[in-house]
Amino acid sequence: MTGRVNEDPHALFESWFAEARASEPNDPEAVALATADADGHPSVRMVLLKGHDARGFVIYTNRESRKGNELDARGRASLLFHWKSLRRQVRIEGAVTRVSDAESDAYFATRGRDSRLGAWASDQSRDLDSRATFEARFDEAARRFEGGDVPRPPHWGGYRVAPERIEFWRDREHRLHERRLFTPDGQGGWREGLLFP
Repeated sequence: MTGRVNEDPHALFESWFAEARASEPNDPEAVALATADADGHPSVRMVLLKGHDARGFVIYTNRESRKGNELDARGRASLLFHWKSLRRQVRIEGAVTRVSDAESDAYFATRGRDSRLGAWASDQSRDLDSRATFEARFDEAARRFEGGDVPRPPHWGGYRVAPERIEFWRDREHRLHERRLFTPDGQGGWREGLLFP
């Protein structure tokens, strides 16, 4: 690794993310989230980034789901953004913490009513005997909250991945790609280095 740098990887991410929002035809905030169970067996799925600042990258989910359980138990995760239209990727690895109830409440309130009802109806990641069962549970939630607000379920909330590694990958001709790796320098800043493609 080289020495300390002036460039902030969070600012670089925001710049790339803005370009992705302008060029990606669908879901520029889509990100692969990788977790592992107690035996180290990996699992990956696509989620949506719902927040980003100097503290880290935020996603939301049912905390009783497989990913919620693994995030809570292991306290670590990896994220991968792939913006095909830009031929770029960003890889993030770091420690995971729950976001505050206030942050989770604020985000939940921005979701569409049906999405909020779905959070009450779904036992995410658990076996489901038929689609009709889920639809009946959704209808029951709709009746329960009819005419009123749909509050955030207690088992639903956000997680923040605080980066310990952020890699910016850019496609180059002849597979001679560019890989820039940022790691904390232990003094509140970042070190930057390059990786062989």
